[in-house]
Amino acid sequence: MDLSRHWKTVVDTLQDGLMVVDPGGKILAVNPAAEHITGYAAEELVGRSCRILNCTGCKIKGAGPGAEWCSLYSEGVVRNKKCMIIDKDGRTVHVIKSATVLHDEKGRVIGAVETLTDVTESIRQQQEINTLRRTFQLDDGYHGIIGRSEIMQNLFELIENVAQTDTPVMILGPSGSGKELVARAVHMAGARRDKPYIKVNCAALNENLLESELFGHVKGAYTGADRNRTGRFEAAHGGTIFLDEIGDMPLSIQVKLLRVLEEKTIERVGDHKPIPVDVRIITATNKNLETRVKQGGFREDLYFRINVFPLQCPSLVERREDIPLIAQSFIGRNSVKNGKKISGITPEAMDRLIHHDWPGNIRELRNAIEYAFVLCPGGAIDVNHLPPKIASPQTSDRPVCSLNPSCMQKREKLIEALRQTGGNQSEAARILGVSRITIWKQIKKYEIDLDRDLAPSCPIG
Repeated sequence: MDLSRHWKTVVDTLQDGLMVVDPGGKILAVNPAAEHITGYAAEELVGRSCRILNCTGCKIKGAGPGAEWCSLYSEGVVRNKKCMIIDKDGRTVHVIKSATVLHDEKGRVIGAVETLTDVTESIRQQQEINTLRRTFQLDDGYHGIIGRSEIMQNLFELIENVAQTDTPVMILGPSGSGKELVARAVHMAGARRDKPYIKVNCAALNENLLESELFGHVKGAYTGADRNRTGRFEAAHGGTIFLDEIGDMPLSIQVKLLRVLEEKTIERVGDHKPIPVDVRIITATNKNLETRVKQGGFREDLYFRINVFPLQCPSLVERREDIPLIAQSFIGRNSVKNGKKISGITPEAMDRLIHHDWPGNIRELRNAIEYAFVLCPGGAIDVNHLPPKIASPQTSDRPVCSLNPSCMQKREKLIEALRQTGGNQSEAARILGVSRITIWKQIKKYEIDLDRDLAPSCPIG
């Protein structure tokens, strides 16, 4: 029985989206399921570049057809790769993609066929479950990250999204803000959670040692190399490698790292045998890499290769409402470690913590609690137990928003809305388009005194 004339019916019946592209990435055909997943009609896709979908799983070079266009044509096949695409309405769609290169009878590449399985609903359900876990287990935090503030909840949601893919992640933020915890959370929230998680501090080693640390070496590669050594990339095979302080990586190592990212192979120092590695790359820096690129200290091609999905760790000043929760967590940990019966912290001491500038962020807060544990004999930590620069009255008199123009604008906007409503928080919430709980939190955050700040100003003269 000849079934060849029924192939279109078969393809159109598939529940998975199917797309055929030429060697230059131009879409040649799609089935109805692909239309449904992407939100585009067939006539809107056919003839357009596959870039229209902004797929996070594509490594498009765009330098020519075939292997010069996309890594798929050099790899030949992609199997069950978790990706995100952007549909016609600008929404993120989670998909599992498989693809195969097509050849003619002479072995020449004539295009590729891709299938897309929409897993958005299952991802969303898992995210809802994780959100509920965070809601009812706040003391344990989100993979060790503690925070109830809106800015942290938004960060947790971004981590959940990107963890479902293998997209390279760059974590940005000031020193001490918890970038390593975020990196581990991305690993633990993804499919590689049961595989190795390897961290490398790129600023801690000189050029020669860093190369050996990353890629390994063979016996006799240099003086003192008396045995073969497995590098961190090999050790992380199947899992995640976290390259901390990547802004300090020497240019010579940057070149080799770029080759690893593009070819997915490493070579040990002193050897030329390629070793395949499958790792998820997460990087972190507190430096401005765009400035480093302009100054010639960081390769532009590597920067764009690793900065696919940036995650910003907020400073502690941006999330002051989390300070009591974080401080209490550190108190609990130190109580277990030291055996001291310290129950908490007095309101006056907490006020000092909330008003401090925290240049060292969470790391400085942790150190402050440890300092207090040395001086506090038991009971509650008081002001006189805190480090002098925090306990000093001068540091506590500065308003929360005094150094942040954007924060001051938000504070004044809220005060104006409360003035209009005579202090009615529900009405102010309606005017600003937020919930009453948000208004209450912002009153606390911006230290608004309803009696003092809502009073009309007296005219001069």
